[in-house]
Amino acid sequence: MAKLKHIIKQLSLSDYESIHESLIESNADKSAYLLRSMREKQLSDSKIMSELDVNTNAYYTLRSRLNQKIEEYLLQQMENPRTDLLKKVANINEIIFTKKRAISIATLKKLEKELLDYDLSNELTIVYKTLKKLHLNTPEHFHYSQLYNKHVAYMLAVDKAEDLLAEYFKKFGEYSLSGDETDKFGLNLMATEMDNVCNLYNSHRLYVYQNCLSIFHRLFIEDGEKANDGKEPIEDILENIEKIFDNYYLDSIYFHLKLVFEYLRLEYYNHYKVFRKAEKYFEEVNEQTGSLLSNYGLYTYPAQFLSTKLKRHIRLKCEADLYGENENLFQYFECDKDDIPKYLNYIMFRATACYYVGKFDEAARWINNLLNEVSLKKYPYALLEIKCCLALMYCCKKDEDLFQQLINSIQRQLRILGKDTSEDIVIFIKILKIAISPAKRDKAMKIRTLISKSESIQAGRLFSPTKFIELDDRFVELVTSN
Repeated sequence: MAKLKHIIKQLSLSDYESIHESLIESNADKSAYLLRSMREKQLSDSKIMSELDVNTNAYYTLRSRLNQKIEEYLLQQMENPRTDLLKKVANINEIIFTKKRAISIATLKKLEKELLDYDLSNELTIVYKTLKKLHLNTPEHFHYSQLYNKHVAYMLAVDKAEDLLAEYFKKFGEYSLSGDETDKFGLNLMATEMDNVCNLYNSHRLYVYQNCLSIFHRLFIEDGEKANDGKEPIEDILENIEKIFDNYYLDSIYFHLKLVFEYLRLEYYNHYKVFRKAEKYFEEVNEQTGSLLSNYGLYTYPAQFLSTKLKRHIRLKCEADLYGENENLFQYFECDKDDIPKYLNYIMFRATACYYVGKFDEAARWINNLLNEVSLKKYPYALLEIKCCLALMYCCKKDEDLFQQLINSIQRQLRILGKDTSEDIVIFIKILKIAISPAKRDKAMKIRTLISKSESIQAGRLFSPTKFIELDDRFVELVTSN
């Protein structure tokens, strides 16, 4: 909320009036009122909600849409230098054939400087190739040949870095489901390769790409910073990248990558339990959850945000708010079923939100549809976790027949995988079996004893939806009630 107010107050008068007028013309009267209230009045959120006659969820949606409208307007107003430079590069042949040699060279050198500023390697190779040919009969031909070769190599390095980013986060998704040490080793190799590629050149673009991967890897694979590893502190990296984004604020890629680094800041502060600072970035990222999940999988692992959000709501004891928020955040979102790790995280997030408001039938539908749509033979532990969550829904519904069928399937799978590797699951199943059994004596006490035992067991799996089921007094009361 603070971010939106800050943006609105920083708008020039002409921009503010243009946005307000466009909202009125499109019959978005409530958004126009919200814009005016944040710009011209000092009203509290509750006062604005009262005057607009909307509830908390509707107000949340309204401000999110207003934020999106403002961003769209500002993007349209940008004179994007990248687009302008691409047009100039496309016209190089026209310059060569219509201008004198001296003018052509001067124009290309000016274009070279602009392309270097924005680190546009592909376009630079075209400029150097042309300068090389224009200096065919001079000693400078060798100089431009060298620059051409250097920037072809640099262009390949940037392409390699972009490919490594995408491959790394694809591999991380697979590792989160499998927990396989071979996959983890592969992630470490890819992180090292990324460092090697990016350290070849002094490039702000490679620095940004390198740290999209590096910060995430240090938080989720290396489990934080190590004082003796000689690496740049994460907080320093985040400050440096913010300066790069400020210096190249018209670069369209950097404009969008701001969201990735807001998300990384959130994960960084969460990792070190600096929740007061994390909260600021949570609000900024949460408003763009759908966009983060849909469009940023090549630059980070967006599904992790859903786990982070669940942990936050559980910590703040506001799990019941998730269901209503989801209806607004995911109103126009369609998850890619081919991206299995993200799809599993999304479906289990929706099912967990249903569970916390007592909508067990709806939660079971989400999970059953998932099991019917996706084959999880490659990920037996993920399948086990999902089935356990479904068993919980049947237990809460007191559907003994479906519960028993599913428990038999889970126990067969446990025998194959080995109970020693899934102690937390074994205890979780024991709790559910006690809860649904017809015997009533000491039910709650037995369950609490098992819960105490489970607290000492750490599940090694990154994808573990059962860990988002709070085994507290509310849970005991829920599963033991008639």
